[in-house]
Formats: sequence, C-alpha cells, structure tokens
Amino acid sequence: MESKQQHPLHQIAETPTHKLLLKQWLKEQDLILGRVSLKESQIDGVRKEITNLYTIFFLFHSLSLLLLFNISSTGSSAAACKKSWVPSLCSLLFSMAVIWAVRYKTDVEGHLEKLLEREKEDWKLLGKCVEELKKKGIEFDLLKEVDALRRAKSMRIETKAVKKWSARDFVSLFFFALSCIFLGLTRIILCS
Repeated sequence: MESKQQHPLHQIAETPTHKLLLKQWLKEQDLILGRVSLKESQIDGVRKEITNLYTIFFLFHSLSLLLLFNISSTGSSAAACKKSWVPSLCSLLFSMAVIWAVRYKTDVEGHLEKLLEREKEDWKLLGKCVEELKKKGIEFDLLKEVDALRRAKSMRIETKAVKKWSARDFVSLFFFALSCIFLGLTRIILCS
C-alpha cells in the first residue's frame, strides 16, 4: 500500500510546508485579482472623465458661439469687433486647459493600463506555480521553484517603444485645430 503513489494533492495536504505555500499562493492570487478589478474600475473612471472633458469642450464652444451670434445680431458690429479679443482669449484659454486636462488624463490611463498588465502577468505567473505545485506534489522543489518565481518577477524589463506619434497626440492636435476654428468663427461672427 505504501508503494502505491498518492495523489499530489494528498501529498501536499500531508506536508505542512507545501500546504502553507499553496495556501499563501492561493491567497495572493485572490489579492491580485482584487487589485486587477480595482485597476479596471479606475481605468473606467478615467475614461469617463476623459469623455466628460470632450463633452465640456464641445458644449462650451457651442454655447459661446450661440451667445456670440446673438450678441452680434442685436448690437453694433463695430464695437463687438473691437472687443472680439475678449471672447477669443477666453476660448483659447479654455481650449488649452481642456487639452492639457485630456493629455493628463490619458497619461493617467496609460499608467494604470501598464499597472493592470503587470498585475495580470503576476497572476498568470503565480497561477503557473500553483498548477506546478498541484501537479508535482512533494516532488515540487520549494527552493528551486520559489527562486524561479522571484527571478521571473525581477527580470521583467519594461521596454519603452519609441513612438513618433500616438493616439493621444492626434487627439491633442484635433482639439487644437478645433480651437483655432472656433477662434476664427468668433472673429467672423463678431466682425461680419
């Protein structure tokens, strides 16, 4: 009966070190999953904030153009044309503030996505170790395998690809172009 090989999970249950390691790894996997869900909800929140910034940008400029059109149709165009720099400056400052906020939020989103990817990699790596432990049982060499896990975590090198243009740059350029169009429309509406 002793010569008959036990199932690896029975071996783990009988060995306190292997049992403790398995419990710790399973607990750590649960903690990592919690962090993953937190990062995903944070990314969703940042994306909603970016969408709100886009909406605010278009609402502000739409309302300002409507107000300027009403002012120009009721008042004298010469006086309005002389003071056209005031709404133009307000529009420009608001546009630059929104563009900066969008850039900042997209940077935050990118950082959170990198952290999320790292957490997912940790979870996969830990999952592989748990599977190996469950598969090997007592034959699982604690020192060798745990050391391999630590080495794999520490050897991760983040590569930064050099990009000439990113989607974030095109969004900023698009909003800057729209800001220039709105500046031109302000001048046209007030001086025509």
